[in-house]
Amino acid sequence: MQIDQASREQLTNWRDTLRTQYADYQQRKLGLDLTRGKPSAEQLSLADELDGNLHGNYQLDNTDLRNYGGLEGLPSARKLGAELLGLDTSEVIAGGNSSLTMMYQAMQYAWMLGPDGKNAWRNEANTKFLCPSPGYDRHFAICEQFGIEMIPVRLTDNGPDMDQVEALIKSDPAIKGMWCVPKYGNPTGCVYSAETVDRIAALGKIAAPNFRVFWDNAYVIHDLTSNPPVLANIMERCRAHGTEDSVLQFTSTSKITHAGAGIAFMGSSKENLAVFCKQLGICTIGPDKVNQARHVKMLPDAPAVKAHMQKHAAILKPRFDCVLKHLDEAFSGSDLGEWTKPAGGYFVSFNTRAGLATTVVKLAAEAGVKLTPAGATFPYGKDPQNKNIRLAPSFPKLEEVDLCMAIFTTCVKLASVEQALAR
Repeated sequence: MQIDQASREQLTNWRDTLRTQYADYQQRKLGLDLTRGKPSAEQLSLADELDGNLHGNYQLDNTDLRNYGGLEGLPSARKLGAELLGLDTSEVIAGGNSSLTMMYQAMQYAWMLGPDGKNAWRNEANTKFLCPSPGYDRHFAICEQFGIEMIPVRLTDNGPDMDQVEALIKSDPAIKGMWCVPKYGNPTGCVYSAETVDRIAALGKIAAPNFRVFWDNAYVIHDLTSNPPVLANIMERCRAHGTEDSVLQFTSTSKITHAGAGIAFMGSSKENLAVFCKQLGICTIGPDKVNQARHVKMLPDAPAVKAHMQKHAAILKPRFDCVLKHLDEAFSGSDLGEWTKPAGGYFVSFNTRAGLATTVVKLAAEAGVKLTPAGATFPYGKDPQNKNIRLAPSFPKLEEVDLCMAIFTTCVKLASVEQALAR
């Protein structure tokens, strides 16, 4: 039904029907969760062969894995990260289980000492960061931790609005960086176009010398289709523009193997990595090389990772298909919402009618379905139109996703009808 074209009597009748459906869901006392993009138990089990796969052999790359040292990570692990990111092995370091930790460290070092080791952001009058939105709430939390002012930037199907990005950087030297999730972005699932990647690579020519793009390529290999979109290589474009120092790349195996026990990778110019490792060497003597070796044995190269990820896709795709089926059946041809149809990653982004996201999230919670808080996908938790909701269908069982979506679509309809009747 098109709400704007419906009579008040039609809306009242529809509201009463929806309230009955909603009350039925409430009576079930459910405890379902679509809040975060966690791998399901089925996915985690795909990597259980990590357990004990070294069989007591703790020698790799002429290194005793049990001992201190190897700050930059095992050469074999660095090579794997380089293949995933499209870099040379010398341009990658392999660390612990969390790329988010590496991002936080990189931000901390840039804040305290400068990303170049000289021009510390804390010495600036007011450090600012560009934040394509909707985006990843944990990125925004890092900026808040350091008191860095966040500037929302419109996110299109092809990536950040680069006209807006370039204009802001040219007009304000206090802008020291930008967050990017270039493939299957969180939450929209968009993939940056080749033109967008090239323009981001060129930002180093117009930005301050201590400007850095934080290129969080978390979903670089998380395809759901057999013919996935191809992301342009940011480092190749940086070399073309002479801006190799302007981008810090990150990825990990956190949603590839065991989420709490993977390997994180950071890629950049050798100069940037030298600055980062100088500071890293003060707080650690080396990463978990035993865990890195376990991963390299199971996943020795990018083709092995790709084959492994096809197993993930077989588990994930039915969940995404279920989400999209419910949204299509509930809202196609109506004016009640719009949503993304990603070819990979972990999220579907849904927009309600303006002003309703908070209401829908509250209704869903009271019916037993937890959703990511409304506003979480924008800096400071403030969605200017109060309409974006992130759906994360990976963790629940398929039948639970099906029930979650039935409840979600009912909540969207109920909130929309009651909004229309309140006018």
